[in-house]
Amino acid sequence: MLEFIDFGNNQLNDSFPSWLGNLPELRVLILRSNGFYGALRKVGARKFRKLQIINLSQNTFTGDLPTKYFEIWDAMKVINSSHMTYMGEIDVDSGYLPEFAYDNHDYSMTMNNKGSALEYLKIPSTLVAIDFSYNRFEGPIPNVIGNLTALHLLNLSNNMLTGHVPSSLVNMKALECLDLSGNQLSGQIPLQLSELTALSSFNVSWNHLSGPIPQGQQFDTFDSKSYNGNTGLCGPFLEKKCESYETFPSTPSTIKEDEDSGFGSFFKINWMIILIGYAGGLIVGVVAGNEFTKIKHDWFVKTFGRKQLRRQRKKNIRNIN
Repeated sequence: MLEFIDFGNNQLNDSFPSWLGNLPELRVLILRSNGFYGALRKVGARKFRKLQIINLSQNTFTGDLPTKYFEIWDAMKVINSSHMTYMGEIDVDSGYLPEFAYDNHDYSMTMNNKGSALEYLKIPSTLVAIDFSYNRFEGPIPNVIGNLTALHLLNLSNNMLTGHVPSSLVNMKALECLDLSGNQLSGQIPLQLSELTALSSFNVSWNHLSGPIPQGQQFDTFDSKSYNGNTGLCGPFLEKKCESYETFPSTPSTIKEDEDSGFGSFFKINWMIILIGYAGGLIVGVVAGNEFTKIKHDWFVKTFGRKQLRRQRKKNIRNIN
């Protein structure tokens, strides 16, 4: 019947205790700030079935992120939020009353949220969170993590993760805090993330990201600190503007404004002057050409006419003789 385990802030030195997945009622697992190490061992199906909160931060875990775990954490996929209570409380309305329950016992914990350690004196029964920060996880963020649609908090900061930010994160409609800072992620931030309307904290600073940042919805509330250390990023809230994305669509309206302001009229007048000059030049050229042709024709007639006349005279003299 164990639901809550908190071994945080000790000196435990061991690999990940995957055997805890055999506890069918386990909802919260906290191992933060210890000496745990190594990769997360693979587990079989139907393990950690009810796990909603896991905090492995500030250890020395290594290897890839545990794709297999993301696939079997069913309680992180669908949460019934219609009736919210606190973990440890006896839910009288549910009709379930354990034999050992004599009084409420509120579960409490500390978790990094929005860049600071937040103490939960009571844990909402609907809270779903993953904190793997400050470890040595590497490799890409698997797309399957997007199936954990009930997540409120995802903190993968300060690891050695590579690859792209998966667009599957857009499926996490309940996500309130996303921290991917302090890794080696590259590529663009998926613009679809602007659809996460519950997002109140976002941090991808100190990666190798590039391209435009998402705009609209919650992303209009995040300041430039969320993107520090990514020299390739551009956007309206950053020093580097996305010229190719901002100026190109505005080109037609700019031309129209120029025409309305008289700038276009200036070009119209200049073109008229050129056309008039061209037409005038053409007329002058035609007239001058005609005159030149007439002069040449007269010269040709006079010159070759005289020669022809001399030849005819010489021919007549020969005939007489």
